[in-house]
Amino acid sequence: MKTETTTNKVLRLGIADDHELFRKGFIAMLSGITEYEFILEAGNGQELLDKMALDTPDIVFMDLQMPIMDGIQATELAFERFPNIKIIVVSMYNEDRFVIDMLEKGVQGYLLKDTSPDEVEKAIHRVAEEGFYYNDFVSKAMHRKMATRATNKHPHFPNACNVALSPREQDVLQLICDGLSTSEIAEKLFISIRTVEGHRLRVLDKTGTKNTAAAVAFAYKNHLI
Repeated sequence: MKTETTTNKVLRLGIADDHELFRKGFIAMLSGITEYEFILEAGNGQELLDKMALDTPDIVFMDLQMPIMDGIQATELAFERFPNIKIIVVSMYNEDRFVIDMLEKGVQGYLLKDTSPDEVEKAIHRVAEEGFYYNDFVSKAMHRKMATRATNKHPHFPNACNVALSPREQDVLQLICDGLSTSEIAEKLFISIRTVEGHRLRVLDKTGTKNTAAAVAFAYKNHLI
């Protein structure tokens, strides 16, 4: 495995999982990559937060089911205390409700524990560069949730959200939801990367979301795409 980042910065990583064998294996899996450095590991959410207060990583891999403090509560508190942190869930839970709930909380990615090493590295790279990573599993979960809500809600539900996006902002949001990177969106729409970023920031502002991951979850929840 080898991924080139656009900068020479070493990404500082952390992992919270109550199974030591999984933690050690996960760290060992990425240990040969010079662009990454694990600076902490924790067996529960409280231990993670305590260690982050002393040395905060760039990206944390978060299990959901842990003793003392689970990953759901730890995620909420981590975002509150460390606004610049990026969190990728790594869980055995493959139910749509967990995926959607964590995305709405603002996590930048959601991986299952049987994810391949190559995809883990791809997720790290994409989260570091783009601020989010959605694989097919996450995209399908969001589509299923949207379809369920469309069936169960009244026919005017798609208009229940008063967010007014321009046609180009909708185009950019749709392509983000499809998993395209900023450069891929720019190429597809024949606009500059800077213009794509401008549209993305306006989407965040209009939806009142703090990051791209939360904006995508908001978009599916409110039928903006």
